[in-house]
Amino acid sequence: MKKFALTAFAAAAAMGLAACGSADDASEDATADNVEMPADQAMATADQPVPDPNASSDADEGASGVPQATASQAGEDAAAAAADAQDAAAAAAAASTPTENKTP
Repeated sequence: MKKFALTAFAAAAAMGLAACGSADDASEDATADNVEMPADQAMATADQPVPDPNASSDADEGASGVPQATASQAGEDAAAAAADAQDAAAAAAAASTPTENKTP
Protein backbone atom coordinates (compact mmCIF):
# COMPACT_ATOMS: atom_id res chain seq x y z
CA MET A 1 0.00 0.00 0.00
CA LYS A 2 2.93 2.31 0.69
CA LYS A 3 4.22 1.81 -2.86
CA PHE A 4 0.84 2.79 -4.29
CA ALA A 5 0.67 5.92 -2.15
CA LEU A 6 4.23 6.88 -3.05
CA THR A 7 3.51 6.38 -6.77
CA ALA A 8 0.32 8.43 -6.56
CA PHE A 9 2.14 11.24 -4.74
CA ALA A 10 4.95 11.24 -7.32
CA ALA A 11 2.42 11.40 -10.17
CA ALA A 12 0.55 14.26 -8.51
CA ALA A 13 3.80 16.17 -7.91
CA ALA A 14 4.86 15.70 -11.53
CA MET A 15 1.48 16.97 -12.78
CA GLY A 16 1.68 19.94 -10.44
CA LEU A 17 5.13 20.92 -11.63
CA ALA A 18 4.11 20.52 -15.26
CA ALA A 19 1.08 22.75 -14.74
CA CYS A 20 3.20 25.52 -13.22
CA GLY A 21 5.56 25.73 -16.20
CA SER A 22 5.80 28.81 -18.38
CA ALA A 23 4.86 29.02 -22.05
CA ASP A 24 8.08 30.67 -23.23
CA ASP A 25 8.83 28.72 -26.37
CA ALA A 26 11.59 29.21 -28.91
CA SER A 27 9.32 28.16 -31.76
CA GLU A 28 7.05 31.21 -31.35
CA ASP A 29 9.44 33.34 -33.38
CA ALA A 30 9.80 30.74 -36.11
CA THR A 31 7.24 30.98 -38.89
CA ALA A 32 7.01 29.46 -42.34
CA ASP A 33 8.10 32.74 -43.93
CA ASN A 34 11.43 32.94 -42.16
CA VAL A 35 12.28 29.25 -41.73
CA GLU A 36 11.50 27.58 -45.03
CA MET A 37 12.69 28.87 -48.36
CA PRO A 38 9.78 29.18 -50.76
CA ALA A 39 9.85 26.58 -53.52
CA ASP A 40 10.13 29.12 -56.32
CA GLN A 41 13.34 30.55 -54.88
CA ALA A 42 14.81 27.09 -54.29
CA MET A 43 14.11 25.92 -57.84
CA ALA A 44 15.41 29.13 -59.42
CA THR A 45 19.01 28.22 -58.57
CA ALA A 46 18.74 24.47 -59.14
CA ASP A 47 20.38 22.85 -62.17
CA GLN A 48 18.13 21.37 -64.82
CA PRO A 49 18.11 17.54 -64.87
CA VAL A 50 19.97 15.87 -67.73
CA PRO A 51 19.68 12.27 -68.94
CA ASP A 52 22.43 9.90 -67.84
CA PRO A 53 24.14 8.38 -70.92
CA ASN A 54 25.28 5.35 -68.86
CA ALA A 55 21.79 4.48 -67.61
CA SER A 56 20.17 1.34 -68.98
CA SER A 57 16.77 1.40 -70.59
CA ASP A 58 13.75 -0.02 -68.81
CA ALA A 59 12.92 -2.26 -71.78
CA ASP A 60 15.26 -5.09 -70.72
CA GLU A 61 14.22 -5.02 -67.05
CA GLY A 62 11.29 -6.62 -65.28
CA ALA A 63 8.86 -4.91 -62.94
CA SER A 64 11.32 -5.16 -60.04
CA GLY A 65 14.12 -3.44 -61.94
CA VAL A 66 16.16 -6.64 -62.27
CA PRO A 67 17.15 -7.61 -65.82
CA GLN A 68 15.07 -10.53 -67.09
CA ALA A 69 18.12 -12.65 -67.92
CA THR A 70 19.37 -12.37 -64.35
CA ALA A 71 15.96 -13.19 -62.91
CA SER A 72 15.56 -16.20 -65.20
CA GLN A 73 19.01 -17.49 -64.32
CA ALA A 74 18.26 -17.06 -60.60
CA GLY A 75 15.07 -19.08 -61.01
CA GLU A 76 16.90 -21.87 -62.82
CA ASP A 77 19.62 -21.88 -60.15
CA ALA A 78 17.00 -22.10 -57.40
CA ALA A 79 15.26 -25.01 -59.13
CA ALA A 80 18.58 -26.84 -59.50
CA ALA A 81 19.42 -26.26 -55.84
CA ALA A 82 16.00 -27.58 -54.79
CA ALA A 83 16.48 -30.70 -56.92
CA ASP A 84 19.93 -31.27 -55.39
CA ALA A 85 18.45 -30.89 -51.90
CA GLN A 86 15.71 -33.42 -52.66
CA ASP A 87 18.28 -35.87 -54.01
CA ALA A 88 20.44 -35.45 -50.90
CA ALA A 89 17.42 -35.94 -48.63
CA ALA A 90 16.42 -39.11 -50.49
CA ALA A 91 19.99 -40.45 -50.26
CA ALA A 92 20.11 -39.69 -46.53
CA ALA A 93 16.77 -41.38 -45.96
CA ALA A 94 17.90 -44.45 -47.89
CA ALA A 95 21.14 -44.63 -45.95
CA SER A 96 19.41 -44.40 -42.58
CA THR A 97 16.76 -47.04 -43.34
CA PRO A 98 17.78 -50.29 -41.69
CA THR A 99 17.97 -53.28 -44.00
CA GLU A 100 16.74 -56.69 -43.01
CA ASN A 101 19.36 -59.36 -42.66
CA LYS A 102 17.83 -62.66 -43.49
CA THR A 103 19.90 -65.55 -42.36
CA PRO A 104 18.78 -68.99 -43.51
